[in-house]
Amino acid sequence: MQTDFLIVGGGAVGLASAQALLQAGYSVILVERGAVGREASWAGGGILSPLCSWDYKEPVTRLAHRGMDMFGEAAAKLHDATGIDPEYQRSGMLLLPPYQTELATQWCARHQVALQQVNLADYLPGNPQVRQGAGQPGDGLLLSEVAQVRNPRLMQALAKHVEMLGGVILEQHEVQQFEISGDRVLALQTTRGRLVADHYIVAAGAWSRALLGEHALNMDIRPIRGQILLLKFDTPPFRQILLKQNLYLIPRRDGHVLVGSTLEDVGFDKSTTAEARAELLGRVRGIFPDWPDPIQHWAGFRPGSPDNIPTIGRHPQLTNLYANSGHFRYGVTMSFASAELLLNEIEGVAQQLPVEEYRWQ
Repeated sequence: MQTDFLIVGGGAVGLASAQALLQAGYSVILVERGAVGREASWAGGGILSPLCSWDYKEPVTRLAHRGMDMFGEAAAKLHDATGIDPEYQRSGMLLLPPYQTELATQWCARHQVALQQVNLADYLPGNPQVRQGAGQPGDGLLLSEVAQVRNPRLMQALAKHVEMLGGVILEQHEVQQFEISGDRVLALQTTRGRLVADHYIVAAGAWSRALLGEHALNMDIRPIRGQILLLKFDTPPFRQILLKQNLYLIPRRDGHVLVGSTLEDVGFDKSTTAEARAELLGRVRGIFPDWPDPIQHWAGFRPGSPDNIPTIGRHPQLTNLYANSGHFRYGVTMSFASAELLLNEIEGVAQQLPVEEYRWQ
């Protein structure tokens, strides 16, 4: 089976890359070691923003905010094309104290991001715990433009659209080896046979470095486990995403609330732990003492990278090999922007953003 591009990895970044290439007129085969969209992209919460942009370096916020700008239109087009609603909504994100007011205010003013100080009682009535630690009683910070998406539905829509555009998705195809000759990849050996393409893209998330072996060069990507709890209410208890330091609570339209998450460097161990459950639930009940027990608890592997900066672009030595990986916590947020950046490099088109920091070294 021959194709223009063979993409390894069926998460948000791999699927968005496949969609962009197909829309540009290329043929694409996407291979996934398991089921499409069932790893980090499925496990994540779907907050379409760095938790606090002022805590990150410019290459992260630059790419994330480009992705945020593209997401509304992209989600609407996916819904129209596939009939699957990714449940994109600009719910806003409400920061509970403590937070760095001056740093946040300066960053948002410099980057023209909407930020306002609000009275928490107007958004979370009847919850006196949210006031503890505020600069003044009742104060919170509202990022009104922050959106969210329902990750599993986004994955379903992207996969369906890739197939509608003529892309081929091969699940349960684990890549075992790259066949290399000189400065080119000749083929990939998988558990289901040999696959040949003109060009190859590694978008395998936390598995990317291990998959590439010696050809990873200086790519530094490792699995970072994150554990999330799911709670259920008859109706959403609030509208905005809530963020208290590194704890987030994401309300869905149907009354589910996601609570996350941990950051654990434990290798490829996807087990959940009673300790993480107790820690997350304890922090939630420090804000909402009467909340119920979780109905579900899961873990996923983020593709951890230094400073959260992904690797996007052509391999320094292998002329037909590309990477689009290492997005750490923000693969879904950055997915459409990363696909745009990669396609521009492939086609030699001028980039919308500075790209030097993302290059494969």
